[in-house]
Amino acid sequence: MKHVGKKSAPVAAQGRRKRTAGRQAETIRQLTAEVERLRRELRALSELSSTVVSDRYLEEILQLIVTVTAEMMGTSICSVMLLDEDRQELIIKATQSLSEEYRSKAPVKVGQSISGRAVLERRPISVRDVTVEPSYAYPEIARRAGIVSMLAVPMFFKDRVIGVVNVYTSQVHEFTDHEVSVLQAIANQSAVAIENSRLMDELRRSRELLETRKSVDRAKGILMRHKRLSEEEAYRLIQKKSMDTGRPMKDIAQAIILAFEND
Repeated sequence: MKHVGKKSAPVAAQGRRKRTAGRQAETIRQLTAEVERLRRELRALSELSSTVVSDRYLEEILQLIVTVTAEMMGTSICSVMLLDEDRQELIIKATQSLSEEYRSKAPVKVGQSISGRAVLERRPISVRDVTVEPSYAYPEIARRAGIVSMLAVPMFFKDRVIGVVNVYTSQVHEFTDHEVSVLQAIANQSAVAIENSRLMDELRRSRELLETRKSVDRAKGILMRHKRLSEEEAYRLIQKKSMDTGRPMKDIAQAIILAFEND
């Protein structure tokens, strides 16, 4: 008579050890993936945070936002649409998509399509498949661009929506609450960076206008003294020279100042 139980016991134990080792390996793999995901998120948020206090130009900041966001979210396309408050339209200002058709999409009215709804309703909206979603405005472009799932998140700055961040995947994807929260954090951080950049641009323009005015006033004074012109005549002369040569009035004024200072 064969004692099967005695022979099978080591085999059974070995099988249990393999299953345990397999579960441990899977747990380690999942933890490693989670750590890597968190590392990407922290790196992305840190990089975007640095733009808040930078003096980069708006176009550069927008391109950084879409590049970093697409990489961190693992999505095929990311775009930033900014709100034209007068027209109540969302306009694509940056995307890392190579599809010219997608890049040149017409503006979206607030309340229309997915992005417009996200702005109007002031909340994130996800779509499992934009190619069959009735409310999505560009299903044909989506098919040709190879995009399927979408998440649109409004960009808030001091409780004011200034635009929307869109991410798309190339395969069907159910966006998790965590992914929505992370993208909302990115959108809000980006909104601060964008508004700071706009403020810096306004300051640059104001400084440039002030410098131009000082130069023109100085040049007018020189012309009034040396050419016996009235203030209005001196200004018109500078203005005409600017129009004739296609050069800024500041350059013309500085040229006049240098010419008479060298005399």
